[in-house]
Amino acid sequence: MNRRSLKRSALAVGAATTLVVMTACSSSTNEGTGDASPSASDTAMESEAPATDLPKTLVFSPIGLQIPAMKGLSEGVQGYGGSQGWEIIVQDPNMEPTEQVQQVTEVLESGRAGALWIIAIAPSSMTDVLHTAQEKGVPVLINGVPADYGFDGAQAGISFDTIDYEAGGTALGEQTGMCINEKLDGKATVIYGESAAGTAGKKESDEAFLTALEATAPDAEVVQNWTISDRAASQTDVGTILQGNPDVNVVAAANDEGALGAIGAFKAAGKDLPCVVDFGGNDEVLGLVEDGTMYATVALQFEDDMVQSFNTLAEMQMDPTAEGPLLTVPIKSITAGS
Repeated sequence: MNRRSLKRSALAVGAATTLVVMTACSSSTNEGTGDASPSASDTAMESEAPATDLPKTLVFSPIGLQIPAMKGLSEGVQGYGGSQGWEIIVQDPNMEPTEQVQQVTEVLESGRAGALWIIAIAPSSMTDVLHTAQEKGVPVLINGVPADYGFDGAQAGISFDTIDYEAGGTALGEQTGMCINEKLDGKATVIYGESAAGTAGKKESDEAFLTALEATAPDAEVVQNWTISDRAASQTDVGTILQGNPDVNVVAAANDEGALGAIGAFKAAGKDLPCVVDFGGNDEVLGLVEDGTMYATVALQFEDDMVQSFNTLAEMQMDPTAEGPLLTVPIKSITAGS
């Protein structure tokens, strides 16, 4: 597969959540939904045939299509994969680990799968599936790190894709500190919305945030944390914090829901919020950064990750016995005008 041509075609694909317009040109089946699309015709962008006898069929198993981000990603995979001449089978386990294992196992046993892309609901449940895929020589890309599935290091035929939470936390702290230095002369009263206990990467992200904030704006003080559950709860929690800490003028949050809830709390209290930064970067947050409501977001680049993930699987199909690479989801700090 020609990397340069893949990059050019990736630029033409557009955001993953808008790729539904391309699905008419792709060959795809939504297992569990009953939807089917016409077979794709070959195009100039089509990748070379694999060296193995595996079919050019990618099975995509997200955690559930009722989640808008997963629905959008599935459409992106269909559009981009179809443009490369692949058939895409989209499964819908509907957030049920047992259903996900059953669906993936069935398609593996059927011989239809030429490659698997799994976003595991419960990683420990997928270990046997990964072993089966290795035995059958079907390459797999799956979220997380090898240890999540009982492996020690890189594996033949399996690529692991994860988020660098330390890098994300560092960027969050740096952007928060930059806002404090730019708008508040380096002094601020900060509250931090943290992920719930047990959330992947929480420790790494929290520690990296505090270290970077202290290094960037040493005179800023974090006076209180709150645990993010959802947007509405965050608005309530931050509203309560403001009653006891009326001088708070900076918010940093480990995800979009925390930042959006905090903005709502400040508005309800009639208070200005000069600096708000988060780690996430959904469409609503990007709009708030653009209009200046938020200073910055450390945005996960899921479109780029979708492209690198598909390309990795296509390359792995050439030699399913080779160790798969360890991938990370790209991140980018976005400020107004960037």
